[in-house]
Amino acid sequence: MGKKTIKYANSLEAEFVNSLRGRVKSYFEDHRISRFGNGNMVAKTIFMFMLFFLPYFSMVTGLVTSPWLIALCWVFMGFGTAGIGLSVMHDANHRSYSSNQRVNKILSYSMSMLGGFHVNWQYQHNILHHSFTNIDGHDEDIDAGDLLRFSPHQEHKKFHRYQHIYAWFLYGLMTISWTITKDFKQLAGYLKEGVRLNGKNKTQIITELILSKVIYYTYMLVIPILFVPIAWWMIVLFYVVMHFIAGFSLAVIFQTAHVMPTSAFPEPAEDGSIENHWAIHQLMTTTNYAPNNRVLSWLIGALNYQVEHHLFPAICHVHYRKISPIVKETAREFNLPYFEQPNFPKAIHEHYKMLKTLGRG
Repeated sequence: MGKKTIKYANSLEAEFVNSLRGRVKSYFEDHRISRFGNGNMVAKTIFMFMLFFLPYFSMVTGLVTSPWLIALCWVFMGFGTAGIGLSVMHDANHRSYSSNQRVNKILSYSMSMLGGFHVNWQYQHNILHHSFTNIDGHDEDIDAGDLLRFSPHQEHKKFHRYQHIYAWFLYGLMTISWTITKDFKQLAGYLKEGVRLNGKNKTQIITELILSKVIYYTYMLVIPILFVPIAWWMIVLFYVVMHFIAGFSLAVIFQTAHVMPTSAFPEPAEDGSIENHWAIHQLMTTTNYAPNNRVLSWLIGALNYQVEHHLFPAICHVHYRKISPIVKETAREFNLPYFEQPNFPKAIHEHYKMLKTLGRG
């Protein structure tokens, strides 16, 4: 059976949506600032790329030769991978990094530079996740196959009772799965469904994917194996460690925003209709955390403000902290939920509890 066409009840709560959008628009107009990135965004971009490439070039140019320091370089590159993904690639693929769409397009390729495929990401994240958040069968962010159960509407298996224990290890494999199999399987699925990606035909997209993987493996594995003065198997091991750090970081940041005890997992009616407006749906399925931790927020692309991001994905993340009070006050004014955890450890604990609840069936 094919997927239902999801239809939101756009007539409901229209006053809330209009009020919220009007107030956020007024914030930018009153302060005479752009909704796109600023100097802070540029500085962060430089920092994150340096966090990734300085260790890389230190190794391949022979500046660093100690196995322990080389291992440390790969650790830094793991955090750099996550940092670029969260703070640069994410905004660029939402076209909110810059008002210049050429800049957004160039920086969107950083996804492929990190081992993923930006074309897949744009469809899976921008379209499927943001349009159908927490709707089983439509939001691929809650579809982890049989190993993990992220929705009460997914089939329960006996081993899910232990998912609150083993999920954390699987999170660390997320980005390395992109580089090996996921992008190919994902693209094959999209092409089979007849999805038109970036206005390109099937041959162009497949060629672009293969070329991106060849370039990635050349500079990430072949060049280090040839030029870094340690055994090849150590390079492969450190490469896996780098991806484990990146994958784990990305997974816990995103999953603590949607797979939570407070999160709704709406089921469409037979005709595909959802009872709420799209914006209300985002409030019901999304959770913020650590609103007062400005260091964490800076490092993770302000994705601790997931509510603001889901309501306004076309606004650069450097503005989320300032528009957050507007969103919170407007939601409360209309008696709508605004979920928020006080800190990151509390958010992780709540996610752990949700994994355990879903694992029981």
